[in-house]
Amino acid sequence: MATAARKHHDAIAPSERDVELAAQSSRLLAAYLGRGETVRIRLIDGDQDITVPISALRLLVDILAHMAQGDAITLVPHHAELTTQQATDFLNVSRPYLVKLLEQGKIPYRKVGPRRRVLFQDLMDYQKCSEAERARALDELTKQAQELDMGY
Repeated sequence: MATAARKHHDAIAPSERDVELAAQSSRLLAAYLGRGETVRIRLIDGDQDITVPISALRLLVDILAHMAQGDAITLVPHHAELTTQQATDFLNVSRPYLVKLLEQGKIPYRKVGPRRRVLFQDLMDYQKCSEAERARALDELTKQAQELDMGY
């Protein structure tokens, strides 16, 4: 049960065998989505049925689908606090750039002693806003290119 003790922010990269198993099992489990609010699962090694919410099965199917693509998986609760290094890894930006965003108030944070902590939900909110800004800018550039008859 070493994985149960694993911290929530440790990435789990799938092996080749994991990729194959994940592809098969995600397809099989996806067939049970939309069949009610719960699903009963029986493990071959167990002697009892386990009832889980359909939302948990949906999450498991998503995890398996990503693993089937060879993606490393990290499970982070929305209320989790991350270090600046974890936040930079999530946003895929440099640490100085993240600190600049924090100091400018674009992402809320709190200090624990000399260290900054960022809520995962705040990173998600920032990422969503950033993506929306990018989409608006691309739409504007596309509009300008069409007005100038640049072939777009």
